[in-house]
Amino acid sequence: MKTLYLLRHAKSSWGDPSLSDRERPLNARGERDAPRMGAALGARYAPMTFYVSPAERAQSTFAGIQTQWPGLRVQQGSTVAALYTFDYRKLLEWIEAQSDEASALALIGHNPALTELIYYFAGPTPLAHLPTAGWAELRIDMECWSWVNLARGCGELIYSLVPRTLREAS
Repeated sequence: MKTLYLLRHAKSSWGDPSLSDRERPLNARGERDAPRMGAALGARYAPMTFYVSPAERAQSTFAGIQTQWPGLRVQQGSTVAALYTFDYRKLLEWIEAQSDEASALALIGHNPALTELIYYFAGPTPLAHLPTAGWAELRIDMECWSWVNLARGCGELIYSLVPRTLREAS
């Protein structure tokens, strides 16, 4: 059994048209949501290693969750160029190459790739779209990461959390 944790980057800014897509920072909502998600996730999970897209908005999301997730250190974020993709098949290729010593992987990346990855493993779920700063935990019935191409439909969405829920609860 493998576990996949997916966090979509927090809301980004389109305010500076001179920036490339990769350089876009978080907007005010994203800067607010990332730490709040970190606090909520830190209350539920032990610190874990995150594999993070090199895009500024993904890097800033990790920095934001880290500020409020007790014990989550900067060293637990590893930048991975392959995670800067909008294609779930590219994510599958990266996952497939991971060591089976890891029973879980935590990714910070982009849509539509993350939403499509959830659909690939779990099919239709109540979480039809992973919003910005949204979290999904998938349990996948496979022993090896290299089996991902055989695991379509073999996953289950165990838990999800979105910033809107935090706002409603406050």
